[in-house]
Amino acid sequence: MKIKVGFGYDVHKLGEGEELWIGGIKVEHTKGSIGHSDGDVLIHAICDALLGAANMRDIGFHFPDTDPNLKGIDSKILLSKTMLLLREAGYEVGNIDSTIALERPKLKPHIPKMQEVLARVMAIDQEDIAIKATTTEKLGFVGTQQGIAAYATVLIQKNK
Repeated sequence: MKIKVGFGYDVHKLGEGEELWIGGIKVEHTKGSIGHSDGDVLIHAICDALLGAANMRDIGFHFPDTDPNLKGIDSKILLSKTMLLLREAGYEVGNIDSTIALERPKLKPHIPKMQEVLARVMAIDQEDIAIKATTTEKLGFVGTQQGIAAYATVLIQKNK
């Protein structure tokens, strides 16, 4: 069995009146992510981690923000397509460990639903997806509520 690890990071600017999509669910808030797609930083970080672990470049290579067909796309579709690429190369997900950095709103009550949605989209066990949330103690662009960031580490395996 071949085991690989990948790391992903994404950041989006927050804007008034935009929708806030995180982990495949809409979170009610006065600000939301600004992006070419729906701006789901968690899914984007997970996609980057998966693609990196499999040495398949990154999310921007496969789903460029210059593609007008991807404007406003649901990031769950990007994750589903990433999983197809991974499985076509013979890989399966072992587990995901992720962290979302956002000052407000508090995400703890939303994490179980995020895990449920991501597990369904990826066709993996919910227990294999860890999601943590943190603030930056009012420091930096996250702390001043100008943006949101997400980090993801993944383990993938290939049976030889």
